[in-house]
Amino acid sequence: MNRVGLDLAAVADVEDSLATFGTRFTDRVFTPAEVADCAGDPRRLAARWAAKEAVVKALRLGPDDAAPPREVEVIAGSHGPEVRLHGGLAEHARRAGWRRIEVSLTHTDCHAAAVVLAEVEAPPSGEV
Repeated sequence: MNRVGLDLAAVADVEDSLATFGTRFTDRVFTPAEVADCAGDPRRLAARWAAKEAVVKALRLGPDDAAPPREVEVIAGSHGPEVRLHGGLAEHARRAGWRRIEVSLTHTDCHAAAVVLAEVEAPPSGEV
């Protein structure tokens, strides 16, 4: 069984947040590894923001479930971007049976997008 999440982010929104809040924005939203991977490029940061949102959508969290952005980390791997979950989101994914997460990122000068595919262990018979 699989779960999918998709998100689109405006690069201008990230540029505005960087201009207005600087490191307060990046420290609140991104891990140090993500900031280093992006080297200040707002297009790459926007793609990671979209990936964080796509992961949350794939997790199917309820309206009262916390989703701190730094608990989803998107880093450069040897074969492309990789997602690492931390804290409460990692626990939620474990309870939901997540086994593997794939992510695809893309961006233009004005938009960034991400698709997340999570491989999920099938629930026991009779459960949905």
